[in-house]
Amino acid sequence: MAGHDDPQHIEIAAGDQAVVAAEVAPEPGGTARALLHGTPGHTAPGSRAELVDAVMDLPGVQSSTHLEATLPLGDSESLQRLQQRTENLTARAAGSTALVDADIPPPGDGG
Repeated sequence: MAGHDDPQHIEIAAGDQAVVAAEVAPEPGGTARALLHGTPGHTAPGSRAELVDAVMDLPGVQSSTHLEATLPLGDSESLQRLQQRTENLTARAAGSTALVDADIPPPGDGG
């Protein structure tokens, strides 16, 4: 991620161990880029949706108009939450990942 700001790192933990994490970087031109990933093994239900909410609530993402995200292929929980929080979402497989493009609704738009 080669944005003008250093990427932000977010983790959602179970106990003292991070189970899902993201690196997020707002880019010039109104696009935010996010890389979502998890640790191998079981992830508690809701952890991935909580991570998406944390990403979408970042000020740099809220001030962007577009999101480009990469997440593990088959991560239906994150994809479903991204559909709820964005507009005009498209996703496509790329190897073992899914590439997501979506519009970010303005704050307070009910997204």
